[in-house]
Amino acid sequence: MISKTAIRIAAAAALLVTGYLLGAASAPTVEAQQAGAVRVFELRTYTTPDEAKFTMLNARFRDHTTKLFERHGITNIGYWTPVDTPNTLMYIVAHKSQEEAKKSWAAFRADPEWKKVSAETQAQGLTGVKVESKYLQATDYSPMK
Repeated sequence: MISKTAIRIAAAAALLVTGYLLGAASAPTVEAQQAGAVRVFELRTYTTPDEAKFTMLNARFRDHTTKLFERHGITNIGYWTPVDTPNTLMYIVAHKSQEEAKKSWAAFRADPEWKKVSAETQAQGLTGVKVESKYLQATDYSPMK
């Protein structure tokens, strides 16, 4: 039987590792700092009309979108579904700067693989998705910049 103390130590260790990994992933690149670019985060919310389309949306992100984001310089930070809002996906990605975000999104949208996946999932019924986007800049006291 595992003691409560051992469980607490393991949980604390897991939190420390998670914090370290998030900090390392969120650190701006030396090049971006030298160029004076300010890393920005983007909070995006996708809402589908029904559960079937939401399932399709999650599959598209899981199987294709997140990988394509990385290919085009968009850093995946995290993906969530609100407990009290059905058929909603919220996620945060990071960009080297707002200007780089524009370039990355343009390259993503022009990617032949994305065009194919998007057309296929729309043909399968993934339509009517409401998308909202907000760019965020870290405060001076934010642990993630």
